[in-house]
Amino acid sequence: MSEIETRRSPTGPVSPASSPTAGHNLGPPLDEHTPEWGNNGIGNYFYWKAAHRAAWKNPSPGIVAFRIKKAERLGLTYEEYTLEILERGRHLQVEDVERIAEVKRARGEHAVNHRK
Repeated sequence: MSEIETRRSPTGPVSPASSPTAGHNLGPPLDEHTPEWGNNGIGNYFYWKAAHRAAWKNPSPGIVAFRIKKAERLGLTYEEYTLEILERGRHLQVEDVERIAEVKRARGEHAVNHRK
């Protein structure tokens, strides 16, 4: 028996009634695809995506080093500290005890929510 004769289709034999139409590439159905922006319309998706990319663009090494040191002093991660600057428009200080506590509490809540 040759190699061609022993191979089988992974889905089994194809009957003429279930065979795909001409031009079909046997890919997944298109109606099951959910676009990146969800099913509720595109809205401002690309504007937000461009703004997010610009906000998180790599700053200079000096700025990164400053933010890392400051974040460590406050007990935050670089991302948390930078996000605070981007969202609130100000650098956190040691005196901002309440806001730092909120950020740390949110860290715990995010970790729990990602596990669900």
